[in-house]
Amino acid sequence: MAEPHRLTQLDSGLRVVTERMDSVRSVALGFWIGTGSSFEGESEAGLSHLVEHMLFRGTSRFESLEIDQLFDAMGSELNAGTGKETTSVFSRVLDRHLERAFEVMADMVWRPRFEADALEQERQIVLEEIAMYEDDPQDKVFDVLGEATFGAHPLGRAIIGRADVVGATPVADLTTFHAGRYVPANVVVAAAGSVDHDALVELVRASGVERAGAPVLPAPGLPNGAIGRRTRFFAKETEQYHVCLGAPGIARDDERRFALRVLDAILGGTSSSRLFQEVRERRGLAYSVFSFQAMYGGTGQVGLYLGTRPDNVSTALEVVAGELERFRSEPVPSEELSRAKENVKGRLVLALESTTSRMNRLGSSVLAGLPLLDVDEVLERVDAVTVDDVAALARELLAAERLSAAGIGPDEALFRTALTPLSEALAAT
Repeated sequence: MAEPHRLTQLDSGLRVVTERMDSVRSVALGFWIGTGSSFEGESEAGLSHLVEHMLFRGTSRFESLEIDQLFDAMGSELNAGTGKETTSVFSRVLDRHLERAFEVMADMVWRPRFEADALEQERQIVLEEIAMYEDDPQDKVFDVLGEATFGAHPLGRAIIGRADVVGATPVADLTTFHAGRYVPANVVVAAAGSVDHDALVELVRASGVERAGAPVLPAPGLPNGAIGRRTRFFAKETEQYHVCLGAPGIARDDERRFALRVLDAILGGTSSSRLFQEVRERRGLAYSVFSFQAMYGGTGQVGLYLGTRPDNVSTALEVVAGELERFRSEPVPSEELSRAKENVKGRLVLALESTTSRMNRLGSSVLAGLPLLDVDEVLERVDAVTVDDVAALARELLAAERLSAAGIGPDEALFRTALTPLSEALAAT
C-alpha cells in the first residue's frame, strides 16, 4: 500500500517529492528539469536535447564508461528524455542502490564536463538521430503538424532540434545554456517505491547544490493570431501518405483535462473508438489510425493520425470528416461514454502499479505546479465527466476553423486535393 506523497522544498528552491510503496523493493528515481524545446530561441533549437545527451559524457567525478558500468552493476538502466517543456534523467534501482544511483545522477545533472572532444562525438550521434528521424515519416508528420498548428511559435518546432544548431554550437554556449536552466529552482527530484523521504532529502542536501538560480522560465502561452487553419506538406517518396489533422488544445491545468481524456478515448484512443472502427475495421482504409492529445503550460494540442495508400487518401479523409461532424453534432450515447470512462480509469490504475509511472507523475506534476491528486480523486474526476462536457469540448476543439492539416508523401497536389472534400464537409457543420 502506498502512503500519500511527501513534498519538501529546500531553501534553494529545489523540490523533492516521493511516494512510498511498501510492496516493492525497487525505487524509481528521476531528476526533472524545466527546460525543453518550447523554451528555446531559434538559435538554440535543439540545445535542450543536446545537453541531455552530454549529461552522459562524463562528469566532475565519473567517466562516461564508468557511469555505464555502475548502472550495469546495479542491474539497472539509466535513461533520459527531452520534451517540449521538460528534460528528465531517470532510473529504477534496488532500494539498497538508491544512494549510489543518486550520487551519480546528481553529478550528471549538476556537473557535466562538456569537454570539446566529447561534444564533437555527441554532435555526430545527435546528427545521426536527426537523419534517422527525417527518414521516418510516421514520426516526422507530427512535427509537420506542430508547425501547421502553432506556426512560428516554439511549440511548433521539433524537440530533436535543427542540424545547423546542433552542429555549430560551441562548448562555451552549451555550458552557458546548461548553467541557466539546470538551477535548483527549476529542478524537481522525484522518487517512488521503497524510498524514505527524509533520507532522500538529506541526500539532496548533501549533494551540495545550493547555488543561486535564475527564475523558472515562463510557460510558452499561445500568442494572439497563432490559431488558424494551415496546411503543411513534406514531399517524400513513401508507399503511404502520412496524414495528421490537429488544433490547439487546452492547458495542462484546465479542469476539462479529464473530459479531454474521455473524448480522446471515444474518438480514436482505443480499439473500439470511432476512428479505429470506421476507418480501419469497417472500411480497411488504414492499418494505423488514432487520435492524440497533449497539454502544455499555456495551451495544448489535439489531433489524429492515419497512414494510407495514395488511392485511399480522399476516401479516408471523407470518413474522418464524417466522424468529426458526428462527434460535434450528436450526443455521445451513455453506453459509449461509460465504456470510455472505464477505459481511462483502467489505464490510469494499471499504469500506476509501476514505480516508474508513479515517479513520472510526481516529477512532471510538481515541476508543472499541478496539484498532486491521489488516485481516488482522479478516478472521481473522470467519473464526473458528462455527455455535455464531452460535447462542449468537441464543439470547441474540433471546430472546422481550428483544424490544420499536415501530410508526408510523394505528391502534394494529391494531398491537397484529398483535403478539399474534408474542408467542405467541416465548413458545412
